[in-house]
Amino acid sequence: MRDQEPATPRDAERRLSTKEAAELLGVKPETVYAYVSRGQLGSRRGVGGRGSTFDAEEVEALARRSRRGGGTGPGGSGGELSVRTRLTLIDSDRYYFRGADAVELATRHTYEEVAEWLWTGRLRPGVTFTAPESSVAVARRAVDALPDHASPTDRLRVAAIAAATADPLRFDLSEDAVLGTARTLIPTLVAALPPVRLDHIDAGPLAHRLWARLTGVEADEARVRVLDTALALLVDHDLAASTLAVRVAASARAHAYAAVSSGLGVLEGPLHGAAGGLAHRLLLEVLDTGSAGPVIAEELRAGRRIPGLGHRLYPGEDPRARALFTLLEEIPHAAPALAAARDIVTTAARHTPLHANVDLALAVFTTSCGMSSSAAETVFAVARTAGWIAHALEEYGERPLRMRPSGLYVGPKPSRTPPERDTGGPTGHS
Repeated sequence: MRDQEPATPRDAERRLSTKEAAELLGVKPETVYAYVSRGQLGSRRGVGGRGSTFDAEEVEALARRSRRGGGTGPGGSGGELSVRTRLTLIDSDRYYFRGADAVELATRHTYEEVAEWLWTGRLRPGVTFTAPESSVAVARRAVDALPDHASPTDRLRVAAIAAATADPLRFDLSEDAVLGTARTLIPTLVAALPPVRLDHIDAGPLAHRLWARLTGVEADEARVRVLDTALALLVDHDLAASTLAVRVAASARAHAYAAVSSGLGVLEGPLHGAAGGLAHRLLLEVLDTGSAGPVIAEELRAGRRIPGLGHRLYPGEDPRARALFTLLEEIPHAAPALAAARDIVTTAARHTPLHANVDLALAVFTTSCGMSSSAAETVFAVARTAGWIAHALEEYGERPLRMRPSGLYVGPKPSRTPPERDTGGPTGHS
């Protein structure tokens, strides 16, 4: 919640009273204060310390979001939870990190440089992240103990938890301490993954180190540049489900390792994080069949949604996909997969306008570089770790435990009579 600073006369001209804010939002005055307590709205004391005032533009933005959601807030029907953030803005078919075009940042700077920008608002040219050997050793031992069929997210989550146990300063939530954790945790996660190439060297930019964990194909500058750009493009994307989980954990003052673990846990679900692998398998099937038509028909017949197409936040093409496709066009080995991806889009969008999203672009990259279907999930999780920590840092600066929505009880009405003890049936107690 914002500091309750007294408003100046000039501020008051641009601010609304509680009554005016409530009328604009279409809610009761008590609900306005509920929005403040949940971090959805900032407030200041009025002149003379009487009442509260609210930024008119912020109230209008909340009203627009409420109208789009079909409700009047988190407790209403169809309402949206909104959280103030300075990190990512998604606007039409573009998105921005701290006010800078995210695609331009990702195509001009390394993943580590973009992460630093997201965390601090400053660029550190040439920065690389390194991990202490003690942290890597603990994480590797934990990951090596997992069965071979463990997923990338399993390995990363276990590595994060193991690394936390090796850090006695993990409960220090000051900005400098959390940034220090971030700069060592991300390379620790990568180093803990089993390498595919045995001749790998754990040095240089993070993308080079991650490459050896994704494929046995020899790295070249063009392909590693695609990987590095993909990592930078995926650093953050506003309040996705995993990011919200991270902010809830940070709101409860969980340390950064635990907050990241919360995000990784959400990625285990099939609706967030798995789409890249599904698009990878679809693309391989189209390449094997020679045409998208019969493959798309079979997917639709089975009642499945076509992965890699459309995005609820972009009316047109996902800007992340557009940036990756541009880079992939410079790689000769990617040409067949690019053609298959275009075939998928053309076939599926015959009646309804659909555009490629970042999952399809990642699938083109992973299939053309000899990677497994789980590689996109690994790329996504490693990349998004930086964004999760940025959101955790923001949340540490807010009021603790503010991520506490009210439950809308729909169970049986309270009864004065206690329920009778069940004594019948084979499971009953005598």
